[in-house]
Amino acid sequence: MSGLFDLQGHVALVTGGNTGLGLGMARGLAKAGANIAIWGRNADRNASAVEQLRQLGVEAEGFVCDVTDPEAINAAMSATISRFGRLDSCFANAGGSGVRKSFVDHTPADWASTIDLNFNSVTATMQAATKQFLAQGEGGKLIVSSSIAGLMGIPGGGYSATKAAVSGLVRSLAIELAPAGIQANAILPGFIETEMSTKTPQAFQDACMRRTASGKLGTLEDMEGVAVFLASQQSNLVTGHSLVIDGGQSIFPM
Repeated sequence: MSGLFDLQGHVALVTGGNTGLGLGMARGLAKAGANIAIWGRNADRNASAVEQLRQLGVEAEGFVCDVTDPEAINAAMSATISRFGRLDSCFANAGGSGVRKSFVDHTPADWASTIDLNFNSVTATMQAATKQFLAQGEGGKLIVSSSIAGLMGIPGGGYSATKAAVSGLVRSLAIELAPAGIQANAILPGFIETEMSTKTPQAFQDACMRRTASGKLGTLEDMEGVAVFLASQQSNLVTGHSLVIDGGQSIFPM
């Protein structure tokens, strides 16, 4: 591939990249020519994702990693650099819905679990990537998967709070790391059709459709170009930004 968004020679890391949104973004990056490191807890899913990416003509490797464990992150980063020799972009995508309880029923352990999954794991992953970028001295791209729940809010509080937090994190990192040529941005998807999201109650899916100005729910293909843009040199002036990918769901009047 050649042109504005050619990622030949680029090495991208995608956490939680063996399924869902992560794999969708990884496919887009691979189609643009990037080599891909997949971090995930399930070795079999990692292997399946790697095979799909290799079929696109790029180098890909999977690394078993639980991103809630800082030591596992450091080990996986070391293994990634040993395999590819460098890192150019880091997509901190791994996360989850966390504890699903009403706000008044949350215990301190529930809050800690959700924060560990959706915020602490992101900070540790992006810190490891930043250290590598600084060692290389050539800048880099930090991208985190947030959610429009960080803008709109959903019952329970924990998920929305952590997604809002990572959007705030990238604004801080954008200021601090700009002199080193490192950009930090967040992607805020709305309802994207994945294996997991399509298992949600039909009433919820219908409500999302009613709120979506575009008249269509998102697909994994909708995540591909966004990932390529934020990994590419064409986004060098885009930093500290929260890019909403929701077909107008978060602004639709009710």
